[in-house]
Amino acid sequence: MKTGKNPRKRASYHHGDLRTQLIDATRQLVEEKGPDNFSVSEACRRAGVSTAAPYKHFKDKTEMLREVAAAGMIRQSEQMMVEIAPHPEGSHARIVALGRVYIRFATTEPGVFRLMFTWSGETAEDDKLHTLGDQKFAVVQMEVAKCHGRSEIAEEDRQKAFMLWSFVHGLSFLSIDGKLSDGKMQPDLEAILSDIARRVVPEASE
Repeated sequence: MKTGKNPRKRASYHHGDLRTQLIDATRQLVEEKGPDNFSVSEACRRAGVSTAAPYKHFKDKTEMLREVAAAGMIRQSEQMMVEIAPHPEGSHARIVALGRVYIRFATTEPGVFRLMFTWSGETAEDDKLHTLGDQKFAVVQMEVAKCHGRSEIAEEDRQKAFMLWSFVHGLSFLSIDGKLSDGKMQPDLEAILSDIARRVVPEASE
């Protein structure tokens, strides 16, 4: 007796965490084609679900992309904390580690990195992304404060943290835009990060 339903097809829509699968499919497509060329239908095909499935979890295409950007922010922040952990507090090594993670994330996930900062869908309007960005920048400010021998962030720390962020942010985009690998400029990024750390902030022990 036919029931009119295909159990195998039904199972394909509910295996695992559909929301996570859609976010992962979106991330893959962002890396391959960029956020402006991403389509919901293609993400659905990649995840093996119907084109109606995303709207059970996301309001629209913009929300899907913002979730990928948010996940990228969280992933980058987690990598930052792992990278600084082995180094003494108040040391340049921790400042260098933060810059290293920032640039490495950009070059490893350039599509997501661009989505986080330059997508034409205006991710900057999203409160969640604002909060995640502020939290990440607060880590940089606190590391600068520790280099100054402080346990709380002062205005000087905010300004110097902004200088550091501006520097590595620019280096990141130069890297993913191919400006540092055209044969004319092949800088030693580790040496540059060490130099900028020494120039912008002192070490607590100095």
